Amino acid sequence: MTLRTFSQLIGMPVYCHPGKNIGIISDFCFADDGHISGMIVHQRAFLKKSFFISLQKVMAFGSEGIIVSDGNCEQKPPKHSVRFVHDSVFGKMVLSDTGDALGLLHDVCFLEKMGTIIAYETTDGFFSELTEGKRLVRSEQPPSLGEDAIIVSVYE
Repeated sequence: MTLRTFSQLIGMPVYCHPGKNIGIISDFCFADDGHISGMIVHQRAFLKKSFFISLQKVMAFGSEGIIVSDGNCEQKPPKHSVRFVHDSVFGKMVLSDTGDALGLLHDVCFLEKMGTIIAYETTDGFFSELTEGKRLVRSEQPPSLGEDAIIVSVYE
């Protein structure tokens, strides 16, 4: 199983089998249990259109593109999915479930085929990144996405 980050996949082209480009990844959706249920694909057409593709439709996550099982995979996100809004969640404070500040969310690491989130990459800001780098916060539980912060259960 391969580990991926959201930032690696945002903007990556999506191809349906046998090779038609159907758009680029613009966002992700979470199920209630904290797993990634699918992705939002944005078409680069005159009439801009976005649609949901279930993670189960993905045949391969490549280094230059993602291949889905067929071109008829455009769906609406399931009602139990919560859209992960890339631009509004990154940069939020990440807190442990014990109340410790872990930094600002920079990226999310997940197992691509299973959609399981296993870690969060955090930072204390630009200057801190230059001197200390980013931190990887491991978690086995789904996140709690709040209006002002993200709460995660941390393990070491």
